[in-house]
Amino acid sequence: MRTLNAAQTAAALPYGALVKALLHMFESERRGEAHAAPRTAVPLAGGGALLLMPAAGPRFAALKTVSVHAGNAAIGLPVVQGEVTLMDAATGTRLLAMDGNVLTARRTAALSLAGAARAGRSVGGRMLLIGAGVQALAHAEAFAEVAGVRRLWVHARRQGHAEQLAQHMRALGVDANAIADAAGVAQEADLIVATTNASRPVVPSSVRPDATVIAVGAYRADMAEVPPELVRRCAVFVDTLEGARAEAGDLIQAGIDWSTVQAFATASQAARTGPVLIKTVGHALWDLAAAQLAYMHLQQP
Repeated sequence: MRTLNAAQTAAALPYGALVKALLHMFESERRGEAHAAPRTAVPLAGGGALLLMPAAGPRFAALKTVSVHAGNAAIGLPVVQGEVTLMDAATGTRLLAMDGNVLTARRTAALSLAGAARAGRSVGGRMLLIGAGVQALAHAEAFAEVAGVRRLWVHARRQGHAEQLAQHMRALGVDANAIADAAGVAQEADLIVATTNASRPVVPSSVRPDATVIAVGAYRADMAEVPPELVRRCAVFVDTLEGARAEAGDLIQAGIDWSTVQAFATASQAARTGPVLIKTVGHALWDLAAAQLAYMHLQQP
């Protein structure tokens, strides 16, 4: 079994190919060719948790293992640590082990792009990015590389972090600026992406009538990045209905009519008028899609 470090994992998961791999996985899910078990959480000493996320398709199976220890920050260790193992579905032979944090960051950004494609939205215009952490960096790079975003505003709780990300994106040829007030540019942005751990909404409620809003940060029912009044004005798309019903606080707190929410695998494109909200919470099938891509990438001469 080959093991990839963080840099090697990133190199094996180019964003454009990863978006295509996820779109293909949506079809495999729709046809019932790939499936995943519910996430298992095991309590660990010191208030930590071990999370196990398995998925399988016709050729490959994958297991994502993640440990979360909030207290690690105080002793200089990562709070979240993880790896993804890919195996042959027919024999169980272990094929590849990858850095789980890097894989998650890249496939989440690619998932946002794939979700926008399923919703029928072009996301190559002016982008407001809320957040400046790992997911914000991945989304900024992915949307610049794949969608061609060339105008970017970055807003974060810590202005210094926003400026660091904007500087990085300027080095990549993007007209990027750190801003103190997200509401001040919300009416100019075609695309708004929120990548925070906020418990209260951080996305301005007033956006362009044709805006695309992507929210990836809130992962519990008591968390929300998008205000309820904006959620209720949007056509809503999610990566999985099961996951969104349990974890998408943005939608739960808005009292969304779930009969109107579309999952990526079976979605029809949104109407051209009115804002669109794309909400993702993650799923083991997306990790499987990324792991398969990495393995195939390594087989190329």
